Amino acid sequence: MEQLAKSRNILCIDLKSFFASVECVERQLDPFKTPLVVCDPNRNGAITLAVSPFLKKFGVKGRTRVYELPTNIDIIKVPPRMRLYQEKSKQVIDIYMNFVAAEDIHIYSIDEAFLDVTNYLHLYQKSDTELAQDILKEIYEKTGLTATVGIGPNLLLAKVSMDIEAKHNSSNIAKWEYEDIKTKLWSITPLSKMWGIGPRMEKRLQALGMYSVKDIATSDKNYLKAKFGVLGEELWYHANGIDTSSVSELNTQVAKDKSFSHSQVLFKDYYDHNIYLIIIEMIELLCRRLRNHKMVTGLIGFGISYSKSIGGGFYHSIKLDTPTNDADVIYRTCMHIFDRYYQNKPIRKVSISIGHLKDDSFIQLTMFEPIEEIEDKNNINRAIDEIKDRFGPNTILKASSLLKDSTIKERNLKIGGHNAE
Repeated sequence: MEQLAKSRNILCIDLKSFFASVECVERQLDPFKTPLVVCDPNRNGAITLAVSPFLKKFGVKGRTRVYELPTNIDIIKVPPRMRLYQEKSKQVIDIYMNFVAAEDIHIYSIDEAFLDVTNYLHLYQKSDTELAQDILKEIYEKTGLTATVGIGPNLLLAKVSMDIEAKHNSSNIAKWEYEDIKTKLWSITPLSKMWGIGPRMEKRLQALGMYSVKDIATSDKNYLKAKFGVLGEELWYHANGIDTSSVSELNTQVAKDKSFSHSQVLFKDYYDHNIYLIIIEMIELLCRRLRNHKMVTGLIGFGISYSKSIGGGFYHSIKLDTPTNDADVIYRTCMHIFDRYYQNKPIRKVSISIGHLKDDSFIQLTMFEPIEEIEDKNNINRAIDEIKDRFGPNTILKASSLLKDSTIKERNLKIGGHNAE
């Protein structure tokens, strides 16, 4: 196994059944004894936003259709109150800041955060577990909410220990060390239980004969990279408990260098079978901007926001080995991220960014693509760009742009004129 990063003391804290627990506390009810669901009570086919811990004990999942809820329990159905949840989340963040400085906190979502407490243990004269107990106690005393915490030497092991163990034990705390990798991390199966592996990526890995984290960890790193690009290499590192990212890096992920970005709010729910059209069209617009500025990108960021009825989403970035302005390369990179993190939920927004921009003279030719083919591709793209600049962005369209799920023609008309990007 490759050298592990220097050990830190990382806490990953999650507010248990957050939305449903807030609603119970507001009604002076015990979330662990109350059958409450946050949903649109007037729509039988609506998807629940959250269910109370009490219902989870009976196997009711947090995301289910209202009509699928058990009928033998007198369930309290309440509509969501996002402003209230945001206020409660802020209260909890204020509690974190009573213990550590803002720069040592990364807010991962409305109900989850990472805290790097490495530099505070000597100050408080406590172990990381003792400090975690103090934080959970203050959260409960001040908000009535129960939290769980995973503790690890890096962000990955803190998060996974929380997901796999802390959420399911009576103390609500779990701590994993590097020596626990082979006994705890490697035993995780099915793969979709592992942080960062969605159902689509799980299927692709299973097709390669990988069914547990150990299968990934003991495979050839270069084989995974060949199959999934840079993301495959990251999969191998994570399967071996290696994560060199830090809280400070997460808080400064926005690239300091020049970058281009494009996001699109969708007029209907999209899923994996039709979202690829939107992704392709957005990438082509970004690549056109790259070519117009005679630049290439070395960093691809890709994110999905789910429908408001579901909430959540993901955003991740990948550094490329070779800078590019090739739409095919950027598309494959985005789809690697999509396959790994997409959770089969309705999509309402797509975001793509390209950073680490350099002059296109920095393109490094590879032994797999002859210079003649690269030049031919560039010449074709330049010719298409010139036609669009002269006669309008809808002059030349791919056949896929004529499909009903495409939005490129309408967006080009709204943007107007010859300045489509």
